[in-house]
Amino acid sequence: MERRDKVLLEVIYKGHACLPCHYMDKAVQEVVPRYDGRVEYRRVCISESREAKRRFVELSIAVYGEEAFRRHLKLAPVPSLFIDGKLVFDVIPPRQALEEAIEAALAGHPPGHYRH
Repeated sequence: MERRDKVLLEVIYKGHACLPCHYMDKAVQEVVPRYDGRVEYRRVCISESREAKRRFVELSIAVYGEEAFRRHLKLAPVPSLFIDGKLVFDVIPPRQALEEAIEAALAGHPPGHYRH
């Protein structure tokens, strides 16, 4: 595997009234500065823009596939954390687990799905 210069973290965020979303966002924002520009962070707030809704659909399809999304409306969990388009956390991650997932992605290893 080849080391990567940058990874993308995306938090699926329902809105400001969603307390689990807030804590997921906060957990990620506390860790991102440690990586000195090697981690790009985006909050995908599905209640605010069409672009965010489109991205939510893309990530849902990445998790469950086109058919499951279209036929059964299988959606990505809210909140959830994706690294480079792959679902990694569907619960608020402990700091150490989040850092390990980021380090693995930067090292070029495909992210695993953590469930704590």
